[in-house]
Amino acid sequence: MENFNLFIRSIFVDNMIFAYFLGMCSYLAVSKNVKTAFGLGVAVTFVLCIALPVCWAINHFILVPGALSWLGQEYLDTDLSFLGLIMFISVIAALVQILEMVIEKYSPTLYNSLGIFLPLIAVNCAILGAVLFMQQREFSNAWMATVYGAGSGVGWLLAIICLAAIREKLTVSAIPKPLRGIGITFIITGLMGIAFMSFLGIKL
Repeated sequence: MENFNLFIRSIFVDNMIFAYFLGMCSYLAVSKNVKTAFGLGVAVTFVLCIALPVCWAINHFILVPGALSWLGQEYLDTDLSFLGLIMFISVIAALVQILEMVIEKYSPTLYNSLGIFLPLIAVNCAILGAVLFMQQREFSNAWMATVYGAGSGVGWLLAIICLAAIREKLTVSAIPKPLRGIGITFIITGLMGIAFMSFLGIKL
């Protein structure tokens, strides 16, 4: 039940886009059509699901003070927490590189439509943010980190698909000239953020 609550909360209450405004660059740039948005959302979710348990293990068994005690008593006071950001970013970059090669091989159309934003997943703030939140919340096991990563990814996926669907409809709508393009997109994102605030009242 605790894992289910964590999953639902990370989708709706702690949504990476609407609660923390993380990953906004690719969110705004790739949300012009649903198909491309879905592909990027799935890619981000996949990276989160793998990166969080891997980073949890690195943090738990290597980085935190005393984590290296499994090597012997002489390492009991070793603190490698200052290497956290470097190691987390390295894990994320490696996963994104693997994902990029897989998508290029099996889905060239999606690879071409995502363009520069596929390798930019490596610096997507939503992914690094989720890893740092995981570290801050001190999850007791890798499974909780995986559930949190999956929920954060699904929340990001839901946000970008909703915006892409709305933007597709806007192409045939009569929008005042000054608001066309990114202007109306910012307004819609703000309204969606306000809508997601209604989930704050949910007690899980």
